[in-house]
Amino acid sequence: MTHPIWKKCKCFLASSVLTLPLVAANPNIELLDESFVKETLALSPTSATGQGYHQHNGINLDELLDDNSPAGRQKADALYRHYLNEVVRLTNAKDSIEDRTDLDIIRLQCEAQLLDLEHVQSYRHNPTTYVEMIGNGIYQPFVQNYAPEHTRLTQITARVEKIPAALEAAKHNLVDAPAIWVSVAAAENQGNIDLIDKDIRAKIPPDLKARYDLAAAAALSALRSFEQFLRNDLSKHPSDWRLGAQRYSEKFKLTLATGDTPDRVLHDAETQLERVREDMGRQAQKLYPRYFSNQPPSADSNTLIARVMDKVAQQHTTPDRYFDDAKRDLAAATQFVKARNLLTLPSADNLQVIPTPEFMRGIYGVGGFSPAPALEPQLGAFFWITPFTSDMTAGRVESRLREYNHWGLKLLTIHEAMPGHYVQFEYASQVKPKWRGVLRAVNSNGPYVEGWAVYVTQLFVDGGFDDTPEMHLTWGKHLLRVIANTILDIRLQTMGMTDQQALDLMINQTFQEKEEAEKKLQRAKLSSCQLPTYFVGWRGWNQVRAAYEKKLGSKFRLPEFHQRALDEGAIPLPILKTVLERSGDVD
Repeated sequence: MTHPIWKKCKCFLASSVLTLPLVAANPNIELLDESFVKETLALSPTSATGQGYHQHNGINLDELLDDNSPAGRQKADALYRHYLNEVVRLTNAKDSIEDRTDLDIIRLQCEAQLLDLEHVQSYRHNPTTYVEMIGNGIYQPFVQNYAPEHTRLTQITARVEKIPAALEAAKHNLVDAPAIWVSVAAAENQGNIDLIDKDIRAKIPPDLKARYDLAAAAALSALRSFEQFLRNDLSKHPSDWRLGAQRYSEKFKLTLATGDTPDRVLHDAETQLERVREDMGRQAQKLYPRYFSNQPPSADSNTLIARVMDKVAQQHTTPDRYFDDAKRDLAAATQFVKARNLLTLPSADNLQVIPTPEFMRGIYGVGGFSPAPALEPQLGAFFWITPFTSDMTAGRVESRLREYNHWGLKLLTIHEAMPGHYVQFEYASQVKPKWRGVLRAVNSNGPYVEGWAVYVTQLFVDGGFDDTPEMHLTWGKHLLRVIANTILDIRLQTMGMTDQQALDLMINQTFQEKEEAEKKLQRAKLSSCQLPTYFVGWRGWNQVRAAYEKKLGSKFRLPEFHQRALDEGAIPLPILKTVLERSGDVD
């Protein structure tokens, strides 16, 4: 699943907000970390709200949308170049490893943003960028209780007033777009219309009604006009969603920060694919008599696995019980962590299970996780589950239920919530000192984040959570999906993989249901370099643990390893390995 967990600031700027910080007058890492977080969050007021940063240089960010103008991009370019220079200037061989880690995080973020601004240029080709910016901008203050409701609704109204101008800027910027990006943007745009016209409108108090109604009328007209622009204008200027080998390699290096190349990762993934398939064949052979007592098993391993998986998939919940079952699984997973003492759980109980917002369902087709704001972790986090809708055919509904069957839904809950992303981000919110923790939470490393969720899911299954053959076989399928994510992303983006080849990999080789496969193919076309973070991160977490266990020998304790690793925040995994090796005293 995809997660809006790396709330990277966009390469846009709130008008008249930016003032370059005088870091040179205070050359130390603490001031650099703090100013980098604040100044880059101010580039995207909508991201700033989501991270709990509300005031910048006396300006209320919660009333602004992101500035997508040429002037805004020029200021963003200047800011990131400024911080790159500061990283070079402040880097010293005598720095502690923690300080060098922070400098590297800032460098990676600056280089990634500059790559997008100057070469990938999402602002010229990706209409979903604008739709999701608007959606997040009005949704975050709607659900996060950082201020009294009346205050937040007033701020939402101020942002709604700015939607027409934001969409005019989007029309000016967008020159072409892949058909799939146009289609998804139009669908998500309707989610924004519904959010403004229904959900938020229903909460507006009488004293704000006249202002909101005026703002909403203009915004709704602009949103509908934007949809017409997408369908009747931008759609006539199609472009390729593939990033291409050179740009992909550049982005891959900065996103993963592991030193891996796409070719190396692809080779490792395809090797692991065969290993996991062989293991699943052995598991299916053992489970086969339970479901086919009077039929001899097929000699073909693929057919054997598919037949058994079909029986497993038939054991699922119903659409009306889907949410309640996920909450039940969340409670069971929480109890398992405590019973097995896998790690100390956060003291707060601030996780909500809610439907995925409509404006985000294009890429979050199944579900996801939205962490608590880095600067206001007390506000809580959300485990998103994408609901079944009235426009879904019976076949699509059944396909998703089969994919997230009795065991698949448990794995989803472990990964997204307990003890996956929710626990990891709760630890991240407690990293000390605070300024360091915020830097690492806002600029989380993808393989660390996604890798933890996959690693800990395997830990659950290996440790006996729902210790059944069906769970072990379903975990094998889940791991195949993690591996296939990597193969899909690299081959689709750089090697001309066709839709049919992608669907064949997912449906026939990794046993995914059609609904899951089609949603994943769409997601693979909407993003790049994120899908490999699961496999690379899972592999990386196992390598970090193995190295730490080897160092400590008989003194290794699993809960202590988890605590130390999570206490660092979401840093690149090779750096985490070094940090733990140096901190793991063997007395």
